[in-house]
Amino acid sequence: MTLSYDLYWSFRSPYSYMVTPRLQALDAGYDAHCNVRVVYPLAVRTPEFFDNRDPLWFSYFMQDVFREAAFLGLPFRWPRPDPVQQAPGVGYRMEQPYIHRLTHLGVAATERGRGLAFLAEVSRTIWGGEADNWHEGDHLARATERAGLDYAELSAAVDGDPDHHRAVVEENQIAQRAAGHWGVPMMVFGQEAFYGQDRFDQMKWRMEQAGLTRRG
Repeated sequence: MTLSYDLYWSFRSPYSYMVTPRLQALDAGYDAHCNVRVVYPLAVRTPEFFDNRDPLWFSYFMQDVFREAAFLGLPFRWPRPDPVQQAPGVGYRMEQPYIHRLTHLGVAATERGRGLAFLAEVSRTIWGGEADNWHEGDHLARATERAGLDYAELSAAVDGDPDHHRAVVEENQIAQRAAGHWGVPMMVFGQEAFYGQDRFDQMKWRMEQAGLTRRG
């Protein structure tokens, strides 16, 4: 019996990038299936969330993401450029072409059955430090090809019907809150939410209790 779980995931989240290889290994090695549900990051959905954060939050966050990547053995560098743009005086309240396009491409990849592979390849391109200006040249095209998809076809689908892809993201965000949290990465199995990449082992444990088996 295949056990399915939902994954709420953002291209701006370093922790989303960090959990993805483990999710790939889970789906490859066990009778499990990931339902990818990409969402916009909090900086886009609710930019006011960051207005009054304690300054210690950011300093600890920056320390933790580099430490966690090293602990997991993953290459890591803050993206150049950041998928979410900000500017003095307006913060995140500005046009966000990078993150919207990435998220809509994630929707399109998921609809073609290659969502998790696309998240893995593109997030490694963005967060793994292998490319400056990941949004230019053929960086995304090569990542998409590694995920088993055609970037030109994917882009044409997103450009041809932006309202559809935007609506899917909105549906995902509503479902995410209904499932019990607003942050990413968030996995949901058996009506139980597991927020944070450090909750992967707990989700797998729950799946094992429900009869998770290795693939033959």
